Amino acid sequence: MHLWSRELWRIAWLATLGVIMGWLFGAPGLGLAAGLGVCLFYHLRQLRALYLWLTLTPSEEPPAGPGLWGELLDRLYRYQKSQRITQGRLRATLARIQESSEAMRDSVVMLDRHGDLEWWNSAATKMMGLQTAHDRGQHITNLLRDPAFVRYFSSREYSEPLTLTSPIDERRILEYQITLYGDDERLLMARDITRLHRLEQMRQDFVANVSHELRTPLTVLSGYLETYSDLSDQLPPRLGRSVAQMQAQTLRMQNLVDDLLLLSRLEIDQGGKDHQPLALGPLLESVCQDARALSGQQHETPQQIALEIESDARLIGSEQELRSAVSNLVFNAVRYAPGGSTITLRYAELAEGGACIEVKDNGHGIDPIHIPRLTERFYRVDKGRSTATGGTGLGLAIVKHVLIRHDGRLSIESRPGFGATFRCIFPAARLS
Repeated sequence: MHLWSRELWRIAWLATLGVIMGWLFGAPGLGLAAGLGVCLFYHLRQLRALYLWLTLTPSEEPPAGPGLWGELLDRLYRYQKSQRITQGRLRATLARIQESSEAMRDSVVMLDRHGDLEWWNSAATKMMGLQTAHDRGQHITNLLRDPAFVRYFSSREYSEPLTLTSPIDERRILEYQITLYGDDERLLMARDITRLHRLEQMRQDFVANVSHELRTPLTVLSGYLETYSDLSDQLPPRLGRSVAQMQAQTLRMQNLVDDLLLLSRLEIDQGGKDHQPLALGPLLESVCQDARALSGQQHETPQQIALEIESDARLIGSEQELRSAVSNLVFNAVRYAPGGSTITLRYAELAEGGACIEVKDNGHGIDPIHIPRLTERFYRVDKGRSTATGGTGLGLAIVKHVLIRHDGRLSIESRPGFGATFRCIFPAARLS
């Protein structure tokens, strides 16, 4: 403020001096103009020095200047110096980030808010074939043209990764994951899961082959046991009980093999060939009839099994697979809910679009800690009770895979003492 006051006094002094000199020559106005002109010339000269410094030698020290101009030049120089230090730190940080990204085995690709390529590491060049010379600035879908990736990129739903083959090597399997950050920018990461994919394929093939090979000996064993069972009145009581137990365990093994084969087929086969619009009323009624028969066998007091059809919308899908999924849910409710309880099978449209098939019971319920793992193979909440009811531990895994093949998802709600509700939720695109 002191320098500003001094500058104002300087202007006032020059103006006064000009008026006095002009008054001596009989032209005070001309003298005032001359004084202000000298002041303007001085400031223009300082402004020119500032301009030349900023445009020609900004990294050097500023020119010397008196008063307010000297203070202004010094402040600009200090600000410019601090900016250079900050920019240097940012460049160093960016260089470290790029160096660490270069050291990663996974691909890292930075995309701007439009989806254009900005930067990528060397792993992306090896996995996806990106070339710095001509790919920078290109839209990512111009280089990764697989329709599945285009849908994934456009959906903006990146909670789950996408698995595809490499665009430059069909033998390599990549897992893509996109993360939003900054001003709607995207970070694309891809990792090579070829080895994991091959191990999973080997596991699927092993389970399918072993399950298939077990069917023949189990069929033979079941046939002989059935023959012995028909002659049970001729066998000693002790041997008769052993035959009955062997029959029960053989049947359990056959059910397990059948479920393993079905699960393997759902994992390997892409599906969709037998999908057609289905009226779910007859299918659900058939499942209810089977469930009532099972309830009569499982419990002294059969359960009340109700069917509620609240929509006539057809569901596009495989009748065999949907029957398998719904049967698993209803039969689980029959096995684990106590006798005399109520089980409701319901089909309705959702307010937000789509439809759901719901299985609800008022049985013992499930502790929420178990819910995230219920769809895992062979996961059992109560192993002793599951074995006694004849379950294979694969039912909900089958349900999950059937729903994936029908673009759906499984929702589970339960609390101990309040029963359980299982919902198969299908998108609106699956209705006709």
